[in-house]
Amino acid sequence: MTLEQYQLHPQHDYYLTHHGAKDTVTGSCHELRINDINLLIDCGLFQGKDSQPLNIEFDIDHIDALLITHAHIDHIGRLPWLLAAGFDKPIYCTQATAELIPLMLDDGLKLQLGLNQKQREKVLAHLKTLIVPLEYNQLKNIKGRQVPSSWSLGKEHEHTRDFLSFCFKPAGHILGSAYIEITLPNDEIIVFSGDLGPRNTPLLPDPISPKRADYLVIESTYGNKTHDDVATRSKRLEVIVEKSLLDGGVILIPAFSVGRTQELLFDIERLIEHSIETESTDDDYWQQLPIILDSPLAIEVTEQYMKFHELWNKEAQDGLSVGRKRHPMAFEQFVMVESHKDHMRLVNRLTSTNEPAIVVAASGMCNGGRIMNYLKALLPDKRTDVILAGYQAQGTLGRDLQNEYSYVEIDGDKVEVNAHIHSMSGYSAHADRDDLLEFIEGIESDIKQIHLIHGEPETKAEFTDVLVKKVNAEVIV
Repeated sequence: MTLEQYQLHPQHDYYLTHHGAKDTVTGSCHELRINDINLLIDCGLFQGKDSQPLNIEFDIDHIDALLITHAHIDHIGRLPWLLAAGFDKPIYCTQATAELIPLMLDDGLKLQLGLNQKQREKVLAHLKTLIVPLEYNQLKNIKGRQVPSSWSLGKEHEHTRDFLSFCFKPAGHILGSAYIEITLPNDEIIVFSGDLGPRNTPLLPDPISPKRADYLVIESTYGNKTHDDVATRSKRLEVIVEKSLLDGGVILIPAFSVGRTQELLFDIERLIEHSIETESTDDDYWQQLPIILDSPLAIEVTEQYMKFHELWNKEAQDGLSVGRKRHPMAFEQFVMVESHKDHMRLVNRLTSTNEPAIVVAASGMCNGGRIMNYLKALLPDKRTDVILAGYQAQGTLGRDLQNEYSYVEIDGDKVEVNAHIHSMSGYSAHADRDDLLEFIEGIESDIKQIHLIHGEPETKAEFTDVLVKKVNAEVIV
């Protein structure tokens, strides 16, 4: 991997190096060197066409701490290999992220490496000793290394250790997600956006721009697109469901276990409630329609969403406070599938009967997980609907479906695609172009540099063209 160092300040030893997600939307990992302090920001897995051998290809001996923005695998997936390489420094993250990291990695260690429960527990137990949870907005100082007394540099070379401070701010992407404000020794501020969420989502509050950012390192996943708004996405979902009810088919929703699944279930619950309140003619259909969550990880994550409900936005919290229990598992026809045996039984049943049902299962890009069995069985049936509710990386089955391929390959078999494929950008957990612009333009201070990361080259180029017209800052791609 070719690494490039960017010197942030011409008169200071401040450098930014990317170990992932420089020209891709996966593998997030960035190194910030501030004089003698070295931080890693995220340590994520490469996915899709960007997949690489699972190891750490850069030196970590000098790293003082790791800061995690959120618990998606493309931001934490290389953590086990970081530990295997000998990393033993503090890992800072928000409290909700600290709860989600072991859940996410346990799933990956089982599926990717085939580790048994005892082996996984050993890895995760070591990881937990390094994790330091912080509240949002809680300042934390990190000091540079002390010069050994044996150096005897003389009074004229007395060394005062550098220190910097940082804090996590809500990013609105998934539960516990954060952007990071880091105050440098010269009092300048560098902000790492992590992944920013869109505005006006029904579960999490909108991200609020920092007051100051001299240097902004920001994702650009959808820097060239705009999403459907919440009302539009809900209406589109309702139309697809009602058409499917008439056709008698299954609706498959590949979804990430963290964030996307909970948003989808929240909207489905509201549509069911709406059918009751309006006494719709489709009321009986909605009330009888099974809503199936076939993902043990998503079930555990949804429980964490309930545990940390104080992080929800006001609308979602109000739903709880008035006793409506509006949360992602608050309807009678909700079915959770945990065992593999029950999963296969359900796949076979839906294949033979094609009875109406909504199935939400991982993975969101259709590159593994239980959704694969459903797709292999049901893609040939023209009554099937598939809703792609998030970003589909190049090289994934989800991207092939999005590109309307007539056939796809699953487990080495050629599978005909007769199902209806729907892409719904409104369910993306990422900010779109307008959301990103609002976040940037909401920064009150002048920005010296904007570093675009976590985006495909064409997207970053288009977003750069927009930024240079709207923001007085150097844009680095």
